[in-house]
Amino acid sequence: MSARVRFGTLLAAGVATLLVGCTVAPPAAPEVPPATVGASPNAPEVIATGLAAPWSIAFRDGTPLVSERNSGNILELDSSGASRVIGTVTGVVAAGEGGLLGLAVDGQRRVYAYSTAADGNRVQRFDVTGAPGSLALGPAETLLDRIPAAGTHNGGRIAFGPDGMLYVTTGDAGQRANAQDRSSLSGKILRMTPDGGIPADNPAPESLVYSYGHRNPQGLAWAADGTMFAAEFGQNTWDELNIITPGANYGWPTVEGIAGRDGFTDPVQQWRPADASPSGMAILAGTVFVANLRGQVLRAVPVNEPGTASTYFGGDFGRLRDAVVAPDGKLWLLTNNTDGRGAPRPNDDRIVGVALGSQ
Repeated sequence: MSARVRFGTLLAAGVATLLVGCTVAPPAAPEVPPATVGASPNAPEVIATGLAAPWSIAFRDGTPLVSERNSGNILELDSSGASRVIGTVTGVVAAGEGGLLGLAVDGQRRVYAYSTAADGNRVQRFDVTGAPGSLALGPAETLLDRIPAAGTHNGGRIAFGPDGMLYVTTGDAGQRANAQDRSSLSGKILRMTPDGGIPADNPAPESLVYSYGHRNPQGLAWAADGTMFAAEFGQNTWDELNIITPGANYGWPTVEGIAGRDGFTDPVQQWRPADASPSGMAILAGTVFVANLRGQVLRAVPVNEPGTASTYFGGDFGRLRDAVVAPDGKLWLLTNNTDGRGAPRPNDDRIVGVALGSQ
């Protein structure tokens, strides 16, 4: 399959596909040429509506789970898109950008959650009982806590890599120098075992730090060949798409965006924050799909040509917080208009599903 994935062809009757998007490039050098990505004029499928400040989607045995940032609730969705609360993460302090953020599910069907508490951000694990339609969240087991937290820059994305390890993005929590301090947990991508331990092959002995020099990373995804991508909020100049390598320094706060300086790893692509503010991301059919908040677009980046990009849905759904691959192979997009920074529309927030085709 070509890495220049084309949107369009319906995978099955009744499955909606992408709206025509516009192809763009960043406004300053280095320019990013557009990818050759096409689109069908058909509308995406609405999966669920009426969500309150949702942040993350994960799947447990095919059942969608959604975190709500402010309430601390974890929801399950049924086949009609109706939601019910399976449990509330206790001790969540929802202030500013903090609250209940990322979700992940391991091979034993346990649910992991990243949330803000009174003493900092934390990663917790929960057993889940019951069948779909009657799932219930068990007691919390805290794997890691006291990650520096603030009203902004909390990171919060968690995901299992192809190596079976749990990866955790943390923001600088407003203390920029901590991103360069490898003894601090903030401004990092962390890597841990499913039980919260330090993997023996981490870059530094006895350290969870996998990469550092990050400002506020909120997207993680792996290509089929194991290449790890991360999306990151910049400050005033550049947001970033990075390829993550163990032990690498991504520059913040010394550099922002592509700098070409020794000792720092440059992003493979950068965007003006007003056009991007990238959050959740997924890789499907050889393309990195990045949900953007301020930019209100879905950005598509071919894995094999990570310096190129196309955008879709410009403003159609407002702010986009997460992008995930559903069990049926569709791409699900999570809107984020009810979080206090968006302009809610009727039935917001919502999940929309998009079927992809290749040519």
